[in-house]
Amino acid sequence: MPVYNEEATINEIVDKVLAVVLSNDLAKELIIVDDFSSDGSWAALQELAAQHQEITLVRHQKNRGKGAAIRTGLGHVSGDVIVIQDADLEYDPADYPKLLKPIEDGLADVVYGSRFMGETRRVFRLTHAVANRFLTFLSNVVTGLNLTDMETCYKMFKADLVAGVELTAERFGIEPELTALFAKNGVRVYEVPISYAGRSYVAGKKIGVKDGIEAIYAIMKYNLFTPSPGKSSGKPSEDD
Repeated sequence: MPVYNEEATINEIVDKVLAVVLSNDLAKELIIVDDFSSDGSWAALQELAAQHQEITLVRHQKNRGKGAAIRTGLGHVSGDVIVIQDADLEYDPADYPKLLKPIEDGLADVVYGSRFMGETRRVFRLTHAVANRFLTFLSNVVTGLNLTDMETCYKMFKADLVAGVELTAERFGIEPELTALFAKNGVRVYEVPISYAGRSYVAGKKIGVKDGIEAIYAIMKYNLFTPSPGKSSGKPSEDD
C-alpha cells in the first residue's frame, strides 16, 4: 500500500484490508510504504503498525512517487500472492476474494480488477473515462492483451512473477510497466469486475493530465523500447 498524504482515510482503509477474510483463512501481510507524507499520515501509520503485527511499515526519506513506493513494497513481500491497494477509499478490499479466486482455481497468474465491467461504481467524469479507455486501448495494441482497464489499481499477481525483477517506474508509469512485464512473460491474465468509488480532486485525487501524458510515454517505453526486465541482485532499499 503506497501512502502519500492520506491522513483522512488511512485508518479506515487499513481496517478494511485487515478485516478481509480469505478462503481457507489464508494469512495476510500488509506492507505500507509512506512516500514521505507531509500531513499526519506517518504518525497514524506508526500507531497502526504498533497495534497490528500484520503490518510492515517502511518510509521513504523523500517523496518519490507511487511507482517507487510499490517497488519498495515489493522488496519486502514474503507471501505468495500480491495485490496493490491505494490508501484512499476508491477501491474496496472486500473484492479481494473475487480477485483471488481465478488464481486459487489454477486459471490465472494475474488478475486485474476492472472498473468497466458492470459492478456498482461511482460515475466517472467523461474526460477520465475516455482517458482511461484510451490508455487501455493503446496498451492493448502494443501488448496484445485485451484488457478493459489497464490503469486499475487492483492488480493481483503471483509473487514469483516480480521476484528479483528490476522495475524502474517512479510514478504512475508503474501500471503500464507491470502490464508490459506480464504480457512479455506470456502469463495467464484474467479480469474480474470490481466496485469503484472514485474521488474528486477536491477530495484529494492526485493523478492529472501530466500523468496521462507520462502514461502514454510509459506504454511505449516499456513495451517497445525496453527489454524484458532483468533480475536485480537484491531487495530495493527505501531510497534506491
